[in-house]
Amino acid sequence: MSTTAARLLLILSLLSAAAADPPSVYDLLQSYGFPAGLLPQGVTSYDLDTATGKFSVFIGGSCSYSVNGYDLNYKSTITGTIAKNKITDLNGIQVKILFFWINIIEVTSNGDELQLSVGIASASFPVDNFFECPQCGCGFDCVNSGRRGAGFGLLSRILPIIQYD
Repeated sequence: MSTTAARLLLILSLLSAAAADPPSVYDLLQSYGFPAGLLPQGVTSYDLDTATGKFSVFIGGSCSYSVNGYDLNYKSTITGTIAKNKITDLNGIQVKILFFWINIIEVTSNGDELQLSVGIASASFPVDNFFECPQCGCGFDCVNSGRRGAGFGLLSRILPIIQYD
């Protein structure tokens, strides 16, 4: 191969590498030790400052669904700071406990479990509950999502596992 052809090939390969798409937000979560299912399907874009870990995730609009007796609400913009196995200063994700919407402010990955904190209390869940991304509006059960009584009662699921900090 001639020197000119080798240079052209090198330039083309560098250009194609530079033009490659950035990783998806779901791939990014996994690179920090979190499962992709922390976020619902349909994230449109994200920003990440790799120096500080500060991030913003953008969903096309607000997103709500129920899963395993928990009502969750995602705002159209979710912000926080991500580091290996820890998300802090989280804003934009809420869980309904009894009659109140409470902000989830921190998520920690401890190997086989994720710990979600609302400030005064936290709960641990198996990490494999978060391998799949839920859909806005119906979670994981889009066939039966309108059926009342599908899933487990909130109190029976959350009260035994809450740890007060």
